[in-house]
Amino acid sequence: MSNLAERTVATEPIFDGKVIKVRVDEVVLPNGEMSKREIVNHPGAVAIIAITDEGKIVLVEQYRKALEKEIVEIPAGKLEPGEKPEVTAVRELEEETGYVCEKMEFVTSFYTSPGFADEILYVYKATRLKRKEDKAALDEDEFVELMEVSLEEAISLMKSQRIHDAKTMFAVQYLQLQK
Repeated sequence: MSNLAERTVATEPIFDGKVIKVRVDEVVLPNGEMSKREIVNHPGAVAIIAITDEGKIVLVEQYRKALEKEIVEIPAGKLEPGEKPEVTAVRELEEETGYVCEKMEFVTSFYTSPGFADEILYVYKATRLKRKEDKAALDEDEFVELMEVSLEEAISLMKSQRIHDAKTMFAVQYLQLQK
């Protein structure tokens, strides 16, 4: 077995924000050479594949400043300190869509960008949805439009790149495999 580990010899904090922290690590490479690594620390997040009793996929359309455009996504949100991923999934589903679910099932987890970030995304499937009478309780800086689409419509949204993020593309492909 080869040793590919990099040993950190110095760390410089660069930014400590509301959602992320950024640092630069100076490392010793396996060949003994020195290099720098820019690292983004993220608390982790959840994404919810929510399916209505009619078999529709619940999506949200929102403007993403980093992309300078609107995209269509599955509901998602970041973990709060000390919060278990399943609790976050239940909370985010209700906040973003106004739905509560009777069944929340863990699907998988994966690192979103392991080349520079430690963010892990926990994916859940929510079924037996019930719409709350209140509207979605969005964060004060969050504006979304709710969509409910068939799998075929979701595939079309993916082909047209209105669905253009990894978590939602994963969700659509996951549902295709479940057929």
